[in-house]
Amino acid sequence: MENNKAYIITGPTSGIGYATALELAKYGTVILVGRNPEKLGQLQKEIKDRGHNAVPVVCDISDMKSVKRAAEQIIALQFPLAGLLNNAGIMPAKPAKSAQGWDMTFATNHLGAFALTEALAPHLIKGANVIFITSAIEDPERKPAKMMGMKGARYLSAEASAHGEWAAGGAKMPGIDAYATSKQCILAAAMAFAREDQRLHYNAVEPGITRGTSLGGESTNAFIRFLFGHLMAVIPPFSTYSSTPKKSALVITRILTDELGKTGVYFDEKGKPMQGSAQVRDLKFQDRVVSETRALLSTVK
Repeated sequence: MENNKAYIITGPTSGIGYATALELAKYGTVILVGRNPEKLGQLQKEIKDRGHNAVPVVCDISDMKSVKRAAEQIIALQFPLAGLLNNAGIMPAKPAKSAQGWDMTFATNHLGAFALTEALAPHLIKGANVIFITSAIEDPERKPAKMMGMKGARYLSAEASAHGEWAAGGAKMPGIDAYATSKQCILAAAMAFAREDQRLHYNAVEPGITRGTSLGGESTNAFIRFLFGHLMAVIPPFSTYSSTPKKSALVITRILTDELGKTGVYFDEKGKPMQGSAQVRDLKFQDRVVSETRALLSTVK
């Protein structure tokens, strides 16, 4: 099944990213994009021990200059790039700043994925698949989220988000507004890219309430980590949306290696099409997010 194609994956050393990297390696070389050189090396060895190929690329996805350097490294490898999985994501309990002084959650979950996609898109082979891992928390009408007191995304503008500013009336749990807004923005961008670029295929995946993932490890609020990683995965009605990294990996890999040409689709944890919030389905909102994000990224010298 393995061939000379290459697939890029961000955040591959834990949770869904780790499981997907192992699964994806069956289909071609995996380009592992992550912050920790030691963990990347360990994963590369594990993939090679299984008889497959992997190449590590060190990158802090929250740092736009690091993203630019990583993209240049990936392009220089001269692989036939058949797919890009924007998987890296965090949900820290306390606000933090990126290298550019931007909100760390927004920079990681939206800006970094957006910048990497724009840098690599011209170099992906025709018909390649680009996937963004998103979250239904962006939807204020999503039942599990409403039951938890979440209010959906709180978008004001790309610049406001970069400064850690969210629309009033948000959730009381720390970090939720930043996370929901960043995930709404990258989902909106995915749908806009699908309309803009007919050469590639852009889709999004909501991986469900996934056991065994920590969304940023120790930086994540311990209660939220327990809530999302364990409790909600087994208690109805939340368990309806539950998954595991291994199940998610199979769904994501199937979509990333699909040659049927699907684009502009938002998939749920079972790989079935779903709908995002009313706001994220608004084409004007999608275009606004993209134009504001491009304007913000253009300020990085």
